[in-house]
Amino acid sequence: MIDPSAPVHDDIAAQRRPAISFEFFPPKTEEMERNLWNTVTRLAPLDPSFVSVTYGAGGSTRERTHSTIARILSETELRPAAHLTCVGAARGEIDEIVSRYRDIGVRHIVALRGDPPGGIGTVYSTHPEGYRSSADLVAGIKRRHGDIEVSVSAYPEKHPESPDIDADIDVLKAKVDAGATRAITQVFFDNDLYFRYLDRVRARGINIPIVPGIMPMHNFRQARNFVTRAGTTVPSWLAEKFEGLDDDAETRKLVAATVAAGQVQKLAKRGVDAFHFYTMNRADLVFTICHLLGIRPDAARKAA
Repeated sequence: MIDPSAPVHDDIAAQRRPAISFEFFPPKTEEMERNLWNTVTRLAPLDPSFVSVTYGAGGSTRERTHSTIARILSETELRPAAHLTCVGAARGEIDEIVSRYRDIGVRHIVALRGDPPGGIGTVYSTHPEGYRSSADLVAGIKRRHGDIEVSVSAYPEKHPESPDIDADIDVLKAKVDAGATRAITQVFFDNDLYFRYLDRVRARGINIPIVPGIMPMHNFRQARNFVTRAGTTVPSWLAEKFEGLDDDAETRKLVAATVAAGQVQKLAKRGVDAFHFYTMNRADLVFTICHLLGIRPDAARKAA
C-alpha cells in the first residue's frame, strides 16, 4: 500500500485505478438469491480484485456459502474468497472445508475467529478440538495449502473484546506471522482513525496491505445498530445527515452514496489504493461510489 503520508497530486490520484473488492452474503431465500445474482451481474464488469462470501456464526451458512462460491466460479470470471471461521467445529472439519474449497478452485480464504454463536457480546468459546484463534486458523490453512492466499480482519478502533489497541495489534501481528498477506478493516467513518491505526501497525513492523472496509449506509438506523455492536463509532455529524429520513428511502440512498463516496475519495487522495466494499448484496450505491472513483465497466474491460 502507498505511504499515506506521501503527497499525492489530485491529477495523479485521478488517473490511478484503485483496487476494489466486494463482500456478499449467502442468500436464504429464492428472492434473496435473485437479488444477489442481480448484484453480482451489475458489479462484475467493474473487475474487482476478488469478491468474498461471508460465513455465518458457528458455520450456520456453511453450505450456502459453499454453493454461492461454487456458482460464482462456474458462472462468472470473478475470483471468489471464502470466509471461514473457527467457531463450533473441530480442526479436521475445518481442514476438510478448506480442502473442498481448494478442490473447486478457490485460492483465497478470509480467515476469521468468528462471533460467538450467541452473538456479539456473549461469551466466546472454542471447540475442544478446534482452532483456538484466527492466527491458529491461518497457520492451519497455510500449513496444509501453501498456495492459498489468506486475508484477515483488522480493527482501527480495536476489536470489542480487546483490552486496548496495542493488544489488538498483537493479535494482528500473530495473524501476519502465521501467514496472512492482507488485512481488511472493520467499518470506520473517521478517516483519521484509519491513518492513526495504520501508523501504529507499521510501527510494529506489519507491512501487509491494510485495506479499508467501506459500508454505504443503505438503512442508517439498522446499519448503525449493527456496526456499533462490532465496536465502530458512528460520529454525530454522520447521524445528523440522516435525520428526518427514516421514511424517505430515496433521499437516504443519495445521502449514503455522497457520504461513502466522499470518504473513499479522501482516502484515495491520501494514497490509499485499495477498497473493500461491504455491499449488503446491493449494487446501486457501490456502483455509484466506484463510478465516482473513476472506475468504469468499459475501462475495466479495456484494462483486461
